Amino acid sequence: MSGEELATAGHPQMVRQRLRLWLKLLKATKLVEATIRERLREEYDTTLPRFDVLAALYRFDEGLKMSELSAALRVSNGNVTGIVERLALDGLVLRVPVEGDKRATLVRLSKKGRDRFSVLADAHAGWVGAILEDLPPSDCERMIAILDAVGHSPKLTGKVSKEND
Repeated sequence: MSGEELATAGHPQMVRQRLRLWLKLLKATKLVEATIRERLREEYDTTLPRFDVLAALYRFDEGLKMSELSAALRVSNGNVTGIVERLALDGLVLRVPVEGDKRATLVRLSKKGRDRFSVLADAHAGWVGAILEDLPPSDCERMIAILDAVGHSPKLTGKVSKEND
């Protein structure tokens, strides 16, 4: 059997190899994420969920409805509400009622929040760069292309695969 035939036939060897790949991707992601969480906590006294909310809002000057923010982060409204409340208490976000919809709230970064996120984003980029600095640029490009192909597979369910290209 050729390599192509093994890949398309669901051959047990390929099944094991793909499972091994998935587990290695998951492990690497968890290690990088744990490092980022630790650095955010130790160096900036903040959390990854707070960073994620600030990052989502940073991309939208006009702000987002709470439901849009939850959808962008792929978490429940309840999870976002508590984070937004604490960010508002810290003066990092503003909550504004949506005109014509008494139940909806628009959330956007304050100037303080925008400034704070800029500092955090620079640090984050530096940490990720340092973690991945041993990968040659050609390997980075190959991995990006491979992960793009995985992320656009029609075999995936949900909207995650089509977002954030």
